Amino acid sequence: MKLSIGIVGLPNVGKSTLFKILTKQEVNIANYPFATIDPNVGVVAVPDERLEKLTKLSNSKKTIPAVVEFYDIAGLVKGANKGEGLGNQFLSHIREVNAIVEVVRVFENEEIIHVEQKIDPIRDLEIINTELILKDLETVEKRLSKLDGEARTGDKQKIKDLEILKKIKEGLERNALAMNSGEEITGQPIVKELNLLTSKRQIYLLNGRETDVSDILKEKIKYLNADYLVIDLANARDIDELIKKAYEILGLISFFTTGEDETRAWTIKKNLKAPQAAGEIHSDFEKKFIRAEVINWQKLLEASSWNSAKQKSWLRLEGKEYEVQDGDVMVVRHG
Repeated sequence: MKLSIGIVGLPNVGKSTLFKILTKQEVNIANYPFATIDPNVGVVAVPDERLEKLTKLSNSKKTIPAVVEFYDIAGLVKGANKGEGLGNQFLSHIREVNAIVEVVRVFENEEIIHVEQKIDPIRDLEIINTELILKDLETVEKRLSKLDGEARTGDKQKIKDLEILKKIKEGLERNALAMNSGEEITGQPIVKELNLLTSKRQIYLLNGRETDVSDILKEKIKYLNADYLVIDLANARDIDELIKKAYEILGLISFFTTGEDETRAWTIKKNLKAPQAAGEIHSDFEKKFIRAEVINWQKLLEASSWNSAKQKSWLRLEGKEYEVQDGDVMVVRHG
């Protein structure tokens, strides 16, 4: 699966600096709002030492890591949902991502302008979330007006959809993120179809030092059911921890295929069964799946080769009900 993450935040909080560190790309970093007008998109390899070790074991010609697409999006300001700043352009760009990284400035530096004139991380994250909520309310209300008429025909599914969206609307009106409405609501097709901005998992990247972060801010993020990382972007060299955190909050794992031609990492959801995991390699593999030969990557390294693992009877034959585990190395047998 493709993993994509939107980098959002107020102007001048470190979004473009983060993007540059992640992708090693040159982007326009300037000390004024809206330095990034079009979203910069960068494809970043997922750091994984297992991949290199398997490549060496198989003497593979190519190594293909799992990747994350990062979208660095123009700064958000109050009124973005109504088109202020680069409002609607900004909000449309993050509708398709899997998760959101909200960069929040916690450091003090009089030389770097703050769009709100004063450093206040809780106010800043509330501005961002309010704009996302207001945009989602607009989306939900448009769909509700249409659903209302459809439900009057007596269609049971439309009636159910109407009630579900009313619950989402009630939550948004209470200033609650849609992702906190519960899986029984957010997992419904009508909600997934709308691709709501506040239904996406969030990571707060607190730009500064641990000493800049107050306990009140930490409690606020915990209340929002989100995760956070504290990183001083001015001195950071890599952001591997951010990618690992994204995998964690989205419930993602990696399995591997390895051989002379290539060693490759594949990103899948936890608890995915073998045929669906095989479908990530090729859609035909899911349809025509028979079984998979499976071994944990460490066990394969211990065996020193696939043939040796087979001779030691360390390879397992797994069928259609097998749930692929993080670190599995697989060979798919199909019709």
